[in-house]
Amino acid sequence: MAEEGELLPQPAAEEIELVRVLHALADPARLWLFRLYAQDGELGCSPEAVRLGHLHKSTVSHHFKVLREAGLTSTRAVGRERRVRLRREELDRRFPGLVDALLTATDGGRPPLP
Repeated sequence: MAEEGELLPQPAAEEIELVRVLHALADPARLWLFRLYAQDGELGCSPEAVRLGHLHKSTVSHHFKVLREAGLTSTRAVGRERRVRLRREELDRRFPGLVDALLTATDGGRPPLP
């Protein structure tokens, strides 16, 4: 059985705005996270789990918040842990082809670490 958890606040799929999505992805660390979640699925929130251990924990938390509030990711609390995933299906319905275009535009590979 899948783990259940409380979802942190996020916009409904129909409320996701393209300008906020693109603004969120303008930062190299957030673009890294976007690509990572597109490739690896759901991951924890620690800087080490997302290979951003060189950044301060509060900075990484800020990046998670920006992505979630823009509607790109969904975060759920499972006990003391936070699990984050890309809202791929919702984004594909709202903006058909956008996720694929963004992934292709970054050469189909992970960008260098910010």
